[in-house]
Amino acid sequence: MITQMLIAWSNGDPLAFNRLAPIVTRELHRLAQGYMARERPGHTLQATALVNEAYLRLIDASQVQWQNRAHFFAVSAQVMRRILVDFARSHQNLKHGGKARPVTLDEALVVSPEPDTNLVALDDALKTLAMLDSRQSQVVELRFFGGLSLEETAEVLKVSVATVRRDWTLARAWLHRELGRKDRNDS
Repeated sequence: MITQMLIAWSNGDPLAFNRLAPIVTRELHRLAQGYMARERPGHTLQATALVNEAYLRLIDASQVQWQNRAHFFAVSAQVMRRILVDFARSHQNLKHGGKARPVTLDEALVVSPEPDTNLVALDDALKTLAMLDSRQSQVVELRFFGGLSLEETAEVLKVSVATVRRDWTLARAWLHRELGRKDRNDS
């Protein structure tokens, strides 16, 4: 059902988005709450604001040819990642003089006193990984930021589940090493 509405929206049916919005709002809110749970307590950006900002950007992406539900949520995850990273970078520049402390991937995955820094360090590492292996970077983005399963990630990337599993394992190992190296170099 979601896939048909996405395709109709891609084909220019404005009513399709109106029917689609309430259905996907719940899932986008779930993703946003997951992101915000990793942020510091009292974060000025709230889950609802994140969803609203993502909607504004997704509406501008109405020319996207949506493939299916997983593709939509993958793009949504990417949009929310960009919003959070932009917000974190802006917050860092104001509060910390723009100096980020690199952290391990495990630290980036849990709540800490400096989640903005964790998100920025992870984003920087993902950009480097994307230059080395774009699919591995996409797998991390879809799984970590998008909350997609192995199967959904495979569907979006049009590869096998075994390939996604292997990329996920390799990317996590590379990120652990990269974030650890940055941390040692800054010490």
